Amino acid sequence: MGALVKLLRVGPKDAELPAVLDDEGRLRDLSGVMGGADLDGRFLADDGLDRVRAALESGDLPVLDAEGLRIGAPVARPGKVVCIGLNFRDHAEETGAAIPAEPVVFMKDSSTVVGPFDEVLVPRKSEKTDWEVELAVVIGKTARYLESREDALGVVAGYAISNDVSEREFQLERGGQWDKGKSCETFNPLGPWLVTADEVADPQSLGMRLWVNGEVRQNGGSKDMIFDVAEVIRYLSWFMVLEPGDVINTGTPAGVALGLPDHPYLREGDVMELEIDGLGRQRQTVGQA
Repeated sequence: MGALVKLLRVGPKDAELPAVLDDEGRLRDLSGVMGGADLDGRFLADDGLDRVRAALESGDLPVLDAEGLRIGAPVARPGKVVCIGLNFRDHAEETGAAIPAEPVVFMKDSSTVVGPFDEVLVPRKSEKTDWEVELAVVIGKTARYLESREDALGVVAGYAISNDVSEREFQLERGGQWDKGKSCETFNPLGPWLVTADEVADPQSLGMRLWVNGEVRQNGGSKDMIFDVAEVIRYLSWFMVLEPGDVINTGTPAGVALGLPDHPYLREGDVMELEIDGLGRQRQTVGQA
């Protein structure tokens, strides 16, 4: 299996450095190993993970001082962000939607992807901005027309936490597809790490939690997905080509503002915290666009 690999990108926005956490929790600089490359689809497609493992095992990677360093999204410039809606039975029920017979697919603009601790902005004229903790899958190999579950899991580079922030009025009440309520700026915090697929023994056994202002809002697990990770990837590959660096958000459990009796949508100053077993933790303060 090799060394545990938790990839991340640190530094100012649009000037992040590739890095990796070693087994002792120290931050190691990958810039020298990668020769100017970033943690993106090309890196994943070119067996970059193998180079990172070899560098980690050599013990020669420089240690970075992590204090005060911003953490960016662990994947630079995803080609696309594909999302699965209503993929937890309890979430579909809380929103009054029918249980889907096939995966519900929509897209988010890839520019929505920001760091796991970056500010999330409530859009102008928004009254219904909502949260969604999700397991994100990062694709590591080109995939088309996959036949089996094994083939599907074989194209996964790794997993991360995703916050599929949503504006429910824009999504559901403005006469169009869901994309317009999903693609507002900052609407996809991702990270803090990309944990390689071989370090996640079972993507269907991960606890998923989200708090708003310290109050637990979501407390579920990936075991409750209607369509599991393997089926989501296999299914999508029959409708689009999945490329290295693409991100798939696989759905959220119950507990979103849309489904709660008082609909406590996000307001400026609110704080969201997200956690998935083994994948780290996020925290975002809500601002105003």
